[in-house]
Amino acid sequence: MSTKIHAMVDALGNPTAFFLTAGQAHDLEGADALLPHMQAETLLADKAFDADQRVIAPLRAAGKQFVIPPKSNRKVQRTFDRELYKARH
Repeated sequence: MSTKIHAMVDALGNPTAFFLTAGQAHDLEGADALLPHMQAETLLADKAFDADQRVIAPLRAAGKQFVIPPKSNRKVQRTFDRELYKARH
């Protein structure tokens, strides 16, 4: 048994919000809970968040930017800012 901590942080790495799920939960469960409350203008996230309906479309609708590398199995690959993506850590 385990627990997964989904966290949203600011540009300095300071936590701004968190959400707990079971350890086997997909990262998108955390996104569903945290992204509607995101105040930042840009989201830097890994490939697990490359989900059109649950992440990308809501961010676009809110006028927010995102830097998420596309999954390798995507039929239409998207470009992303590789240099900015490196800043997510």
